[in-house]
Amino acid sequence: MITVAVPHQKIADALGELGDDARVIVWDPSADPVPEAERERITIACIPHLSGGKAVYGRLAECPDLRVIQIPSAGYEHAMPFIPAGKKLANARGVHDSRTAEMALALALASQRRLPKFWDAQSRETWEADFYAPSLADRRCLVIGYGSIGAALGERLRACEARVTGVARSARTAPDGTDVRAIEDLPALLPDAEVVFLVTPLTEQTEGLVDAGFLAALPDDALVVNVGRGKVVDTDALLAELEAGRLRAALDVTDPEPLPDGHPLFSAPGCIVVPHVAGFALLTDKRYTALVRRQVEAMRHGDDPVNFVAMGAFPA
Repeated sequence: MITVAVPHQKIADALGELGDDARVIVWDPSADPVPEAERERITIACIPHLSGGKAVYGRLAECPDLRVIQIPSAGYEHAMPFIPAGKKLANARGVHDSRTAEMALALALASQRRLPKFWDAQSRETWEADFYAPSLADRRCLVIGYGSIGAALGERLRACEARVTGVARSARTAPDGTDVRAIEDLPALLPDAEVVFLVTPLTEQTEGLVDAGFLAALPDDALVVNVGRGKVVDTDALLAELEAGRLRAALDVTDPEPLPDGHPLFSAPGCIVVPHVAGFALLTDKRYTALVRRQVEAMRHGDDPVNFVAMGAFPA
């Protein structure tokens, strides 16, 4: 029997029946100890947003037959130090693509069309026109991290008639026809990029990728949109460019995060900050529940988990 633990009854209701060989229980490992009656029965554990750390993964380690830990995010670097030995970690790749791409597009449009300037004028009950705020159409856009979210963003950018080049670990032509260049090609690509979208996970290769040299290579008035991970960007280097008025930024993620009150990014010229909300989706969302059903189907057939990203090697 496959036993799926979900953190709320509403998620169980949204999942519905999973077949005669599968059952759903409600257990939130971020809030409660393992239910004693279920300790040796749980095979898939779904954990909620904003949960993790030694306490949560320690509880998961107490379940001897647990095979899959399903996290709700595409990023998984936060979970890596805590995965119990022998347990497989699956991320939620694909669940948040549209929402994250929408926010990236919204941030770019808001910055390009100077919406914060107009909102400020409205708050002061003043009519201040800017007839020449640049369109997103015809802009040369780099999407760094051209995976599933990057492809969803590329589709939306092309609908706005922007020119899209992808960047990933290796060069290829994406299924949607996008020219994807290797990350080693960035020095040649940056001087021509008017809008740079960061959609990368945080890895050894991407941490600090957007440093002073990266930013200096961009043309004047270029826009940096980050919906990936805050530590991909050197905050001090970005602040220097913003305060000089040379570049603009629109950030869903920051370093540090959350930004402390009064942090200079909040008031930096040409900078939009939103509080890491781009990709959050309710776990009752049909895309998430479809993923959990696919996990059950994979286990039923003895396959690796959908979106299998890591195997625990050490006790939590």
